[in-house]
Amino acid sequence: MDPVASVVDKLRGFAKSTQDLATGVLHWRDNSNRRNPIEILKRLQREAFSDLMILRDRQDKVERMLSFYKSSKGSPFQESSTLVRGEVDVLGALLMMDNVDEQKRDAVRRAGIRTGIDLRFTFETTVRQKDTLVTEFVASERGQNDVLRSPLSLAKVLYAADVSDWFSAVAVPVGARCRDVAITTNSSDQGKGLTDYSLLGPPLLNQQIGSGIGFIVRKSNVAASLAQFISGHGVQSVSAGVIRCFSTFGQVVYQLPRNTKLFLSGIHQVPKLSSQQVSLGAIAMPVGILRRRPETFGEASGLSTGRNREGDVLAGSIALMLESELDESTRIGGWVEMKKSNPRCLQWAVNMSDTPEDDFGWGLSLGGLVQGPRSWDHFQVETFLKFKVGKRLGLQPGLVYVMDGTSQFPALMFRSTWSM
Repeated sequence: MDPVASVVDKLRGFAKSTQDLATGVLHWRDNSNRRNPIEILKRLQREAFSDLMILRDRQDKVERMLSFYKSSKGSPFQESSTLVRGEVDVLGALLMMDNVDEQKRDAVRRAGIRTGIDLRFTFETTVRQKDTLVTEFVASERGQNDVLRSPLSLAKVLYAADVSDWFSAVAVPVGARCRDVAITTNSSDQGKGLTDYSLLGPPLLNQQIGSGIGFIVRKSNVAASLAQFISGHGVQSVSAGVIRCFSTFGQVVYQLPRNTKLFLSGIHQVPKLSSQQVSLGAIAMPVGILRRRPETFGEASGLSTGRNREGDVLAGSIALMLESELDESTRIGGWVEMKKSNPRCLQWAVNMSDTPEDDFGWGLSLGGLVQGPRSWDHFQVETFLKFKVGKRLGLQPGLVYVMDGTSQFPALMFRSTWSM
């Protein structure tokens, strides 16, 4: 064998073995680094960061798409939310009387003592971010025995639209009251009293008068509202006629210094008496249907009535109210209401209350009905305490003392409200 070729072969073999040794050492170090926990964590961090960047990019694309659809007119992505409130209201009274006669029954009625159970569900939906749709279902047995047998009926449907900062419109196809279109204070304070005299505002604001539509205008320290109502579709009177009541309501509010407001409210009602039934057809349904007993409008509403030259029954009243807010929960105010048919008949009340939402509260009310310059037909004093048990249960004991003509009696009252 050639010595030169032998030397070349040995050099090639040495070079190959050296290369194999170097490759093995490098491969061993790489495997060792892969098995190192720190290196494993670094590699996982790099992979996770890459995945997060991909997800973030996809989320940005989805958000841009949603914002585009939200800004489009008629988009199904319009924001809306529904608030559901439920309330069980139980009101009882212990009348301290020697004997109960018709005069004392009338005194209790004039005192505005209404006992029984109310079950109420309210659905409030925000539409187009500014408008509000309110639907209310009520099962009530005030003055009866069993609320469980009373059907849950539709009591109110209200749509309030804020057209601008100074103009708004309210439509109430079912269960309209003047309070729905009036400029009032916080509506959650309406039921904090024990009788009609301790409620906020005069009685005309709480009359249920069918269906209607109203408009509210606000300008600096003055606000006004105007509404038209209609009720009594298909209601039978004693003479088998049909009663339709057309009511016009108006209110002006002036903002005085120190959180004091002056309210001037009025309602004009003209019930039309017809001797013929009105047939609406097989597929027509009137909106403002109210159940009443077979009696005339004056008896049903409790108002004294007169008649115009055409023989239509006239009713209505005007009220003046002053209210001052001392802080978030303390209020003092008063109101006086005059019947249109009898200007000498005045109903009045003065209320003071401190009723925080989640704390101890109290209230005091004076009220009465007077006919003539020196004749007090009715006077009553009411005081109550308010306790909060947990977040849902409220307890409200109170005392009412009534002086109605020759009848005088106290009444212990207790109210329990459970919110669902």
